[in-house]
Amino acid sequence: MKMSVASVAIRRRGIRSAGVLVAVAWVAVAGFGSGGSTVQAADWPNYRGVNHDGISVETDWKSDWGDAGSKVLWRGAVGTGYSSIVISEGRAYTMGNRGGPDDKDGGNDQEETDTVYCFDAVTGKVIWKHSYSCALQPLYYEGGTLSTPSVDGAVVYTLSKMGDLFCLDAVAGEVVWQVNVHKDLGYELPTWSFSSSPLVMGDRLLLNLGAAGVALDKKTGTVIWDNGKEVCGYATPVPCEIEGQESVVIGGATEVIGVRIEDGAILWSYPFTNKHKATAADPLVREDEVFASSAYGRGCVKVRIAGGKASLIYDNKVMRNLMSCSMLWGDQIYGFDEYELKCIDFADSWERWAEKGFGKGSLMMSADGRMIVMGEQGEMAIARANPEKFEVLARAQVLPEGMCRTVPVLANGLIYARNARGDVVCLDVR
Repeated sequence: MKMSVASVAIRRRGIRSAGVLVAVAWVAVAGFGSGGSTVQAADWPNYRGVNHDGISVETDWKSDWGDAGSKVLWRGAVGTGYSSIVISEGRAYTMGNRGGPDDKDGGNDQEETDTVYCFDAVTGKVIWKHSYSCALQPLYYEGGTLSTPSVDGAVVYTLSKMGDLFCLDAVAGEVVWQVNVHKDLGYELPTWSFSSSPLVMGDRLLLNLGAAGVALDKKTGTVIWDNGKEVCGYATPVPCEIEGQESVVIGGATEVIGVRIEDGAILWSYPFTNKHKATAADPLVREDEVFASSAYGRGCVKVRIAGGKASLIYDNKVMRNLMSCSMLWGDQIYGFDEYELKCIDFADSWERWAEKGFGKGSLMMSADGRMIVMGEQGEMAIARANPEKFEVLARAQVLPEGMCRTVPVLANGLIYARNARGDVVCLDVR
């Protein structure tokens, strides 16, 4: 099976953390997928990066900002949502929703509409937009888009909360194919609708839909395998290799599940849920161990996989991720336990330190162990991943105050961040 850049990275890194088609007829696109297009070393083409662990390969970037903060390269506005930003071949992609009676930018009583944006990654100029009708659906939060686009060579895949799955030409924004996974394919909507980001593995497009995931043919959108139509979880599948099996770990509605990529076979599972069946943070995987965390009072578990079974190592409330995924760096986990940023030991979950002040924020890291932390009111901090203390290197208000829980992105010497209202900022840290 031809492997994508991300899959090759997984192989090289071993097991570390890491129906009815409403379609345009298939057109042979030069370089479709990973066959004819290269990804720059520091690009960030999909949710959590090419290694699916939230860690950028970059080390040569500035965090000695001083009192003035980092240089703002450009700002933009994309509408309401929580979609993160991805970067590929000089272009930046994200999604937002406009319209409805309370949208000042979209005008009163406008139809609620999602838009996929493609920007020039350096200048912020809009290259193209693709819009379609989609409900804002603010249920105990601002509403809007949840999933993050995924670039695979010459195309970009996007999923709306109501199930609109698009394969778009990455350069021009034209529709290659489309399908609604709820209306056309019958996958049940969870309470807060679909939020899984598309994952490309070889010739397959994987999504957290149904009880334990679905694989579609990435060139046509037709189903290759699935595991039923039931309510799904909210996390994105994490690719890995456990017990010699090329698989994904999926945070489902009631379980953490290992699924074989080739045929969708369920390799192992472990009960893990909360009162809302809402596990949104991606699991962490190292060798034969899997860590999962969720909020709503649930906490975290770590299990070891052996002989097709998952055995418990620990289960407690020391780390309760709401939306933001935790980071595995060295022998520690860094992540948001509800309102506190914490460092805990991966081995036994012992709490090393806890830092308040960021609310229910988000974070990513670079390959030299610097964390980029976003507070939920638009403040950004650069901190060193230090198990002994919270070590701040820089701190600045980079977005207007307002709900901000979307993970920031470092790519090619630029940091991208956005808030729920849709304000986007690009910082120059080259």
